Amino acid sequence: MAILRSRALPRARLLVRACAAPVLAAGLVAAAASPAAADGPLHELRRDLDALLEDPALEGAVSGVVVRSADTGEELYGREPDTALLPASNMKLLTSAAALEVFGPEHRFTTGVRADTAPNRGGVVRGDLYLVGGADPTLTADAYDDLAEEVADAGVRRVTGDLVADDTLFDDERLHPDWEAGDEPYYYAAQISALTVAANEDYDTGVVTASAEPGDAAGDPVEVGLEPMADNLEVRNEAATGAPDSAPSLQVTREPGTNTFTFSGSLPAGGDGYEALRTVDDPTAHAAHLFADALEDNGVKVTGGVGFGAAPAYTAEVADRASDELGDLLVPFMKLSNNGHAEMLVKAMGAERTDSGSWKAGTAVVEEAAEGLGLDTGRYDQADGSGLARTNTMTAHGVADLLDTARGEPWWPVYENALPLAGAEDRMVGGTLRNRMRDTAAEENVRAKTGTLTGVSALSGYVTAADGEELVFVVLNNGYSGSAPRHVQDAIGVRLAEFSREGAQRMADGPAPTSAPAALDAPAAIGAPAGGTSAPGTSSPGTPGTADLECTWAGTC
Repeated sequence: MAILRSRALPRARLLVRACAAPVLAAGLVAAAASPAAADGPLHELRRDLDALLEDPALEGAVSGVVVRSADTGEELYGREPDTALLPASNMKLLTSAAALEVFGPEHRFTTGVRADTAPNRGGVVRGDLYLVGGADPTLTADAYDDLAEEVADAGVRRVTGDLVADDTLFDDERLHPDWEAGDEPYYYAAQISALTVAANEDYDTGVVTASAEPGDAAGDPVEVGLEPMADNLEVRNEAATGAPDSAPSLQVTREPGTNTFTFSGSLPAGGDGYEALRTVDDPTAHAAHLFADALEDNGVKVTGGVGFGAAPAYTAEVADRASDELGDLLVPFMKLSNNGHAEMLVKAMGAERTDSGSWKAGTAVVEEAAEGLGLDTGRYDQADGSGLARTNTMTAHGVADLLDTARGEPWWPVYENALPLAGAEDRMVGGTLRNRMRDTAAEENVRAKTGTLTGVSALSGYVTAADGEELVFVVLNNGYSGSAPRHVQDAIGVRLAEFSREGAQRMADGPAPTSAPAALDAPAAIGAPAGGTSAPGTSSPGTPGTADLECTWAGTC
């Protein structure tokens, strides 16, 4: 039976809909230069970009746009370049660059197991065992099992005290105060901790996968579950199997402040299963209970219970687990636009430089790193690491300066590789641009960061023009109504990919367009969660559905 992933969420903020456009209608064809083209290719480029930005989808919007030659520094195009705008996930461009400056691409985040005493000859630890978080966003259930196996291999058989979870590298502010309270159940706004669990191979932290399977006949129970399951989680199953032709209506909810997950509604008999990510309350507790289960499975008995607090300064080292290098961690972070990773990096930077793992300290460290790169920090106002907060602002010039500067840094190859690559089939290469700009000059050419909040969309990165010139481009769209104007952004990417200073160009139809091509990128049944259920807000006017999410969040790319 097929399992369809559902990440359809009400009132989602950051987004980019998946694209499946075979060819953008506004693709260009190069034309031979003629005496009539007196103003030349650059004039035609500016004319075409002006026309694309007059698309009806942008009516009433403000667009900050910059196109710059990375080879010469010449600004080829600018519109509202110094207007402070919401960047959405383009804020991750700054967060990742600062992390590379602060830690270096080879840095690893370490999770440790410590004990009040080393195990004696009988394998007994007298006192407590400590699980010490180090801001590793890749600790899956398997990783915790491996760590427990190391504890057993170190000779530990019994702990007379408690298992104590130490997440004190970060402060205890789990949710940013500028995030929407209604987003808390959904995985793009998961609670932040220095000791957390990654639910899957995308390393989505602070969440569990909720799944359900219908029975064979109407009235049969629905089989439900959470992964990774631990003793601190509770499941209430109020769901039922409906008639074979019934509409699916299954929902999974969690009351704030609890870890009680309620499955309600129905799935049609013989129909598809349901799968969705839901946040947990207190990720540290989830990690601790999961590790306690892993210890038991590996033959280590903890006499006491699960506790929380800082490990003493002097303890015996028992086991350690190091993450992959930061350069490798940036791939799932940036390709899939992972908010949790961004926030963990910001707090980790604060802890690294100031011994304060807070958003305030971390964003101050990001600002220092930006200053060290020679950037004008007056062009940024950062509240969080991911761009989820609507108190973040950036100017198009500020983003372009960052992108331009990054090319000259020692960590540039790592930074470039982490950006989504337009039209690339491999999910960990194409990321949120996997299904966009295919079969155009921008395919496997444009490398850029996506991102959108409700009424805010962005695409900023790099493209190689037709004559080999390297270009930096920034598109920040704010204040539009309706769906995100990805078709405009894609048309700009294609136009830049086909730009050449060596000959005049015009759009495929000849004259400059009056608007960008209509969006051809909507996947089938966009806005419908797994099993065809309608999540709250996905179909009501003015409320975003899966079309208003990062495509990786909506499960469409």
